[in-house]
Amino acid sequence: MKFHFLKYLTFILLFTNCAVNYGQLNYVAKLPSDLKEVSGVESIPNSDSFWMVNDSGNHPRMYLVNRKGYIDKTLYIEGKNTDWEDLTKDNAGNVYIGDFGNNANDRKHLKIYMLATNDLATKKSIVPEVIKFSFPNQKKFPPKKKDRHFDVESFFHHNGYLYLFTKSRTKTAYGRTDLYKIPATPGKHKAEFISTFNTCDELECWITSAAISPDGKKVVLLSHDTVWQFTDFKDDDFLSGTMKKFDLGHTSQKEGVCFKDNSTVYITDERAHGKGRNLYVFLLD
Repeated sequence: MKFHFLKYLTFILLFTNCAVNYGQLNYVAKLPSDLKEVSGVESIPNSDSFWMVNDSGNHPRMYLVNRKGYIDKTLYIEGKNTDWEDLTKDNAGNVYIGDFGNNANDRKHLKIYMLATNDLATKKSIVPEVIKFSFPNQKKFPPKKKDRHFDVESFFHHNGYLYLFTKSRTKTAYGRTDLYKIPATPGKHKAEFISTFNTCDELECWITSAAISPDGKKVVLLSHDTVWQFTDFKDDDFLSGTMKKFDLGHTSQKEGVCFKDNSTVYITDERAHGKGRNLYVFLLD
């Protein structure tokens, strides 16, 4: 009896250790069920809390989540969640929600919601300003399968512009991301193409989120199992810089990344295939 109990206990301990193996990531917290499809995360200056959103099909809400994974505040956004895919902020504390998910490459009305700092602090329901944009090099909706490079899941704010990183839906080029920029001002804009980068050709290599460090010297791109870091770039061609690849040693549906300081990023994944819906921290070299 004792032998069987010890054998059973050993099995449980081994199983538990395997279950909590997050590779190079450090687990921080389990996120609430309201964020089972978390698609964007942004840090809040001088705080241990984060803004988070869900992607398509969910309510147009943004959540204030603390480091323990609890929701401290829910904001109702007066706008449709067609496919919210990422969050970013500017130096004034305004927050931007990227409603630009475009899996089928057939959307003609891509937009970004801008939430004012004062509204974030004082209101429960916010009427955002709207930034609309289009890709001047997209002529068909959708284009041919070999030209479907107009899905977007990643962006960040820098020096008055919003920088967009596309997610390829072409099977032979899943790792391709095109970098564009638009002014961070309400109105209609044509996205300006800057450059292209290829991670690899596998499905796990497509780009799901992006962030820039507070000092503007590092840019990171996220996939399901990798972080790509760019430094020493020229002007705003962030993809021209020195690239360093971090293999996270952990695969999940990672959808959000943000900087906490110049060497620390936080990562979220949504619930998929029986795992995820977590907040992690990762230290860059």
